[in-house]
Amino acid sequence: MKAKESTTETSIYQIKVTLEDSRPPIWRRLLVPGDVTLAQLHDIIQIAMGWEGYHLHQFIVGKTYYGEPHPDYEPWAEMRDERKVTLRQIAPREGMKFRYEYDFGDSWLHQILVEKILPPEPGKGYPVCIKGQRACPPEDVGGIWGYYNFLEAIQDPEHPEHEDYLEWIGGEFDPEEFDLEGVNKALQALVQRKSRARR
Repeated sequence: MKAKESTTETSIYQIKVTLEDSRPPIWRRLLVPGDVTLAQLHDIIQIAMGWEGYHLHQFIVGKTYYGEPHPDYEPWAEMRDERKVTLRQIAPREGMKFRYEYDFGDSWLHQILVEKILPPEPGKGYPVCIKGQRACPPEDVGGIWGYYNFLEAIQDPEHPEHEDYLEWIGGEFDPEEFDLEGVNKALQALVQRKSRARR
């Protein structure tokens, strides 16, 4: 069966965003318009995953990098402007994959898979998160392996870092928690802010 191609800018992309090396997987399934820019997609992923946007990021499509041109980037990494390219331009077909990296220190790498390209449903608002599993790791926890050390520490009262980590995280953290309704409220608020900004 031939992969379906996006033929109009109003096509809706069903994408799955999975945090690489997370076991069990931490992921979100989203419906987003194919004509969103990668800058807009960055904002959507931040909300859906649960990141707070403190750090630099980039999209990696093959050997091409897209992000915010910034003087901190290494000279060898040519950064194309994420505001000037859309999702459908970098991933015109179902089954295509690319990567999103957030926080170059902790290096949170995400795989983005285009699962389906669909017609928009009348009366339905986009973007929307339709499913997800597990909590996003805390900011600045030290990457995926730092996250697993953090989980081990907070779950073991005998761990030497148990009390420090609990204080740092604010007393409790449930790695299985995912608030779908909260994510979608935040996505709706994002759309409303963007709409007001264009007026």
